[in-house]
Amino acid sequence: MRIDVVRPAELSAAQLADWRALERLDRRPNPFLAPEYAQAVGAVRDDAHVAVVDGGRAFFPFERRGAVGLPIGSVLSDLQGMAAEPGLEVAPRELLRACDLKVWAFDHLDPAQFVHHHKALHPSPVIDLTGGYDVYAKGLAERSNKIYKSTLKKERRLAREVGEVRFELDSPDRAALRTLQRWKSAQYRRTGRPDRFAEPWVVAVTERLHDVRTPVFTGTLGLLYAGDTLVAGNFGVRTETTIIAWFPVYDPAFAFYSPGLIHRLRLCRAVAEAGVTLMDLGRGEKGYKDSLKTGDLMVAEGRLARPSVAAARHWLVHEPRRRAVNLVLSTPVLYGAADRAARWVAARRGTTPASAD
Repeated sequence: MRIDVVRPAELSAAQLADWRALERLDRRPNPFLAPEYAQAVGAVRDDAHVAVVDGGRAFFPFERRGAVGLPIGSVLSDLQGMAAEPGLEVAPRELLRACDLKVWAFDHLDPAQFVHHHKALHPSPVIDLTGGYDVYAKGLAERSNKIYKSTLKKERRLAREVGEVRFELDSPDRAALRTLQRWKSAQYRRTGRPDRFAEPWVVAVTERLHDVRTPVFTGTLGLLYAGDTLVAGNFGVRTETTIIAWFPVYDPAFAFYSPGLIHRLRLCRAVAEAGVTLMDLGRGEKGYKDSLKTGDLMVAEGRLARPSVAAARHWLVHEPRRRAVNLVLSTPVLYGAADRAARWVAARRGTTPASAD
């Protein structure tokens, strides 16, 4: 099996066409496994690479950090792995050798890939829009009638008291995108989470993706206004059938109206009308995700490794932490305590309250 490693910008037109053809065959097409995402990350990160398997039967985007590899744009990616022909098997050690890696660690892997190397499986909530928005809304009303009715009531009140509510699906407004980035940064700081937008490369990737408009991939800036006032938004990426609801956020000045939920229902309607059949909410326990989801897809956590000192060192450093984090995330009492501690530390640092999901 021939495996060539190139930078994302070095992919030929024919290779890009092959990659996009594989997406159409994928049982789980996802923007994070699309070449547009790999090229956006590769444009701002020198450690981004793509392994091309057998001339285009599979594409494996990754980051190389010394002997250790990660999924490309790993802190941003909600689905990781290869875009590959159905049924194609790539030997992990052969792949790592070609990529000059001792280890490749993952935490959102398509569970159909590298199945013998999973350490854990985690649910990733999704909204199934196959039947269109009205079918979804009917199901939501049956499952979570209080939330559904309350959201519609608050939308009407927002319109009365602030201004007519309107939604834009694919706004080109770069200033609005930067406003959402500031809101999201403030939310991260307020809740004691790492601020992704403090990383210049993350800002650069989102802005590059915002400029992508093709029939098969779009950087989607969905904005909710009350009158002329921006009250909520989300930046995500979508293919013809799948959208990633990536960075949802709202202005806390309007928290009384639950603008995040209003925005999410408006986004569901708009993308369903555009032909999207699945909204991926991303792995992570959030109350609003449990209320809005129709089900879960699974993602895998684990690593590929070649016997080596570097692989052993990686295991010794990262395995205890991985187990501890998963224990906290899977135990409500521990998760609640950790969340309160993170918020307390953020408050002690003098963080100004800001937006939330």
